[in-house]
Amino acid sequence: MSPTRFPFWLASVLVLLASALAGWLAWTTTLDRLLDETARRGDNVLQLAVSALAGQLDRYERLPSLIAEQTVIRQLAADPENPVLRAQVNGYLERIQGQLGASDIYLMDARGETVAASNHATPTSFVGGNFAFRPYFSDAIKGGLGRFYALGTTSGKRGYYFGAPVHVGETIAGVLVFKIDLDAIEETWRGGDYAVLVADPDGVIFLSSRPDWLFQALAPLGEDALARITETRRYAERVVIPADVTEDRVYLGQHVLRLAGVEFLQRDLPMPEAEWQVHVLIETAPARQGALNLAAVAMLSVGLLSLLAGILWQRRLRMSERLSIQAQARAELERRVAERTAELRQAQADLVQAGKLAALGQMSAALSHEFNQPLAAARNFADNAGVLMDRGRMEEARGNIDRILGLIDRMSSISSHLRSFARKPGQKLSAVDLSEVIDASRAIAELRIAAAQAVLVMHLPEDLPPVVAGPVRLQQVLVNLLTNAADAVEGRATRRIDLCAEVEGDMVVIRIDDSGEGVPEAVRDRIFDPFFSTKGVGRGLGLGLSISYNIVKDFGGDIEVTDAPGGGARFTLRLRQGVEAAAVSRAAE
Repeated sequence: MSPTRFPFWLASVLVLLASALAGWLAWTTTLDRLLDETARRGDNVLQLAVSALAGQLDRYERLPSLIAEQTVIRQLAADPENPVLRAQVNGYLERIQGQLGASDIYLMDARGETVAASNHATPTSFVGGNFAFRPYFSDAIKGGLGRFYALGTTSGKRGYYFGAPVHVGETIAGVLVFKIDLDAIEETWRGGDYAVLVADPDGVIFLSSRPDWLFQALAPLGEDALARITETRRYAERVVIPADVTEDRVYLGQHVLRLAGVEFLQRDLPMPEAEWQVHVLIETAPARQGALNLAAVAMLSVGLLSLLAGILWQRRLRMSERLSIQAQARAELERRVAERTAELRQAQADLVQAGKLAALGQMSAALSHEFNQPLAAARNFADNAGVLMDRGRMEEARGNIDRILGLIDRMSSISSHLRSFARKPGQKLSAVDLSEVIDASRAIAELRIAAAQAVLVMHLPEDLPPVVAGPVRLQQVLVNLLTNAADAVEGRATRRIDLCAEVEGDMVVIRIDDSGEGVPEAVRDRIFDPFFSTKGVGRGLGLGLSISYNIVKDFGGDIEVTDAPGGGARFTLRLRQGVEAAAVSRAAE
């Protein structure tokens, strides 16, 4: 069917729609993939950040309890007004503070008043300060482990506080506080293309790789949250303000946050023991730009392809009539080729049969001699048998009759082999008894061999395995080779033909040597071509070896011609060893 013409405006609209659709698909699929890759990168950063924080907290968690068990600590907790003990504990805390890498270590009595501190000699000493409002004190004075992150009311420095109860006998006489600094971890987060935030239970950012985001709430604070912050003085005198969050939603399966006018992909991971929420924010702009670039490429590609398709369509319109004529001509040509192919296949089958009949024609003279001799002998034996019977010599007459029967059997065997050779073969391969096929081939070719006054010498092992072949077609190959050998040695001083077979690996190799002139090396490549012959005019069609070659190849074997060791030609057949006929049977043609 010839192509139809589209209006230009309709084609333009379709191209624009296709470009827009391709751009949208490229945008969404690419952005989804890039955001997913960004999320996986954020998860890796998040795991590293949480691991660093957890490792820092775990490192110091047990130290407050160990320090609280020291004798001098317990003595001062029992007698907080003792100036000697205060001086000893101040010096002790100052020494271990430097050794353990703590920010501050101090001891509070049961009322929350600090009685000794590692910073006792500094202007911002905690000694005398009361921190009973801190949760780490209230939790520890009840016998638990106090944990709290806050901005120091005295030092103004951020830190994480561990509080451990100090036991004096059966009572809790005070609280040992161990403060650590997390600023070093925060410093490692800076400089990347991502932001790491740590928020308290109320959503207030107290650790951040972006300093300008500190002490901002990711969500509006309720009255209860403001009351807790005020009561615990978590951020001292700092005023907590809402972060500039203008968008917080799920987009393409990812949590997207717009903070300070910049869109981020947000990944979160809680730290339950510290009651923190760790966030990693990665800008989505690179992902959106990558998706936009690919969408532009997709739209441009669709446009260019549409332009190319339009050009090709116009050319097709111009060539449609020519193509239609060519199609009709091609159909007519294919019909004729099919007819010729069928004729050639029939001709090939006829040539195969003709080759066999030609071989039979060449053996006709020998056949006549072979049949005339037994017939003449049988006539003589019959005449003699009649005379012997008239004379009553029955045993001798019976011997003549047995000889006549033997001659008849020989002629029947020759006739049977010839009928088998002349008929068209079957089309299946099977496991063929090679010895039987060689014997039948010898019986047929024996007449031509005898006519050439040649000697056939065979070397066949008793345990010769079967081969994969068709018995009639393999017989045809062997008869062709044996009669060719007879032709080659006819008229020579030495007229000898050798046939041997042996097993080589998984193949059975048959070699037929003659004492003729051999095949010149210059024509060996053409020896298996149809209608090529080295014999004289009128001595064959030049089809025997070509037919034999195709038959052997069809068996999955090989045939080649080389020089025989003693001079003359050697034809070598290689056939696959046979297995059970049912296992190897298959269509040959």
